[in-house]
Amino acid sequence: MIKSIIYLLAVCLAHVVWAQEAKIDSSKYLRMVTFTQQQDHDNMMKQLGITELRPGPSGNDLDPNHANNDESLANPCPQLPDILTTKNGKKVTSADQWWKQRRPEIAEDMEREVYGRLPKKIPTVKWTVKIADKEFVGWTPVIAKQLIGHVDNSECPLINVDIKMTLVVPTNVKGSVPVLMMFGWPSLPSPAQPSPEDMDKLNEAFKDMMIKNNPAMKDIFERYPAYMPVTRLAGPNFFAPKPEGDPAPTEQLLAAGWGYATIDPNSIQADNGAGITRGIIGLVNKGQPRKPDDWGALRAWAWGAARGLDYLETDTLVDAKKVGIEGVSRYGKAALVTLAFESRFAVGLIGSSGKGGATLHRRNFGEAVESLTGGEYYWMAGNYMKYGASQASFGTKIGCDLPVDSHELIALCAPRFTFISYGIPEKGDAKWLDQQGSYMATIAAGSVFKLLGVKDLGVSNDYLTQKMPPVNSGLLDGELAWRQHDGGHTDAPNFKYFIPWATKLLKYEKVPVRR
Repeated sequence: MIKSIIYLLAVCLAHVVWAQEAKIDSSKYLRMVTFTQQQDHDNMMKQLGITELRPGPSGNDLDPNHANNDESLANPCPQLPDILTTKNGKKVTSADQWWKQRRPEIAEDMEREVYGRLPKKIPTVKWTVKIADKEFVGWTPVIAKQLIGHVDNSECPLINVDIKMTLVVPTNVKGSVPVLMMFGWPSLPSPAQPSPEDMDKLNEAFKDMMIKNNPAMKDIFERYPAYMPVTRLAGPNFFAPKPEGDPAPTEQLLAAGWGYATIDPNSIQADNGAGITRGIIGLVNKGQPRKPDDWGALRAWAWGAARGLDYLETDTLVDAKKVGIEGVSRYGKAALVTLAFESRFAVGLIGSSGKGGATLHRRNFGEAVESLTGGEYYWMAGNYMKYGASQASFGTKIGCDLPVDSHELIALCAPRFTFISYGIPEKGDAKWLDQQGSYMATIAAGSVFKLLGVKDLGVSNDYLTQKMPPVNSGLLDGELAWRQHDGGHTDAPNFKYFIPWATKLLKYEKVPVRR
């Protein structure tokens, strides 16, 4: 045991020496800026000529500055930007006009004023499979892979970005499978365990090691000859009844013959303003602050998801033409931005995304534009802060001044399959998210889906008069779908509807492996 400790100390010391020798000479590079969130926020205000921002509302109904929950006050500028009229006033009546004229106009305004532009030169990503293991998730045998995507930082080695992702694919189906990429915290399923024969070998080696380090252990093992220090964990019990209620979303995907990938947004870009000079945004900017039209965290997370898709396109277990994107809350915003700007994603499940996602920016209900120009400003392009300004060199602007809105973000996803999901306030999917504002945006976006030859929600596109359907009665007959479940701040209750909806539209048929 003492020898083992000495060996470990020697290894650690060697690593310390190596790290010191490999220390980067920072004098060769721009001095990196390290701001607090407030300092970064102030810097962007100064760049934009803003001297004062309106404060965002409180989510607590008891506070004097609480968010508006009165629907009669929710639409200060009810007329949305016309989704099918070009900037020069020409009506869009064909798919060709949409792709060549109107869509590029909307994308440009979205990038410049709302989410930020991708830099012209972004470093490449090299993916490495750290672990590949055969495991079980519930009752389904899978191959699980732990992946690291290292971003080339040769031009700014002071900043390191390693994207974390896991991929889990069922092995009881033939051929490549659809995969749903989810924003979240990657972890491998419970690891597969050695066979009984291999476990016996491990125990024999462990006992020998213990006795060599401490001869007194021999007497103990001789008194308990059947004792095995290394024991197997309980594996899946295939004869036990399945638990009540819906299985976990990942188990539902695997049972339907899908795989899933989980990608860590924080490994792409930190979820705070203080980290904006680090992560992929900081790496591209070489540790310097953003300019007003630079990308924010939502767009950076979407870029990272696209790099994850780059890997999936190389994996023969995955049908890369049938990859979807999913997220809830802030990651629901990111999932919608991903689907809108990354055309290789075939389908999206957009959960409880609120302002900056599916909800209309110009609506005054719950979360406000001022919420995003204040604490969550770093999600967006710096230019977005202009729409929360009460005093600035350009005067004042509000959400109604935005040249685009979220109905157009949803329209950028067309004709790909787009499922908008919400829960109910009574269970925790708060009014703050403005479910009605998201429904209005989804209704308005439908005209583009129909123009491109696919189905929308199947109702009129009059967003001012259409009423939300009752809870638990979704509109799922088209490529654009809506469903409000009776749960909380999650999209899990909608997976049992999303999976068959997407499976049908993707024309995927699960073919079991015959054993």
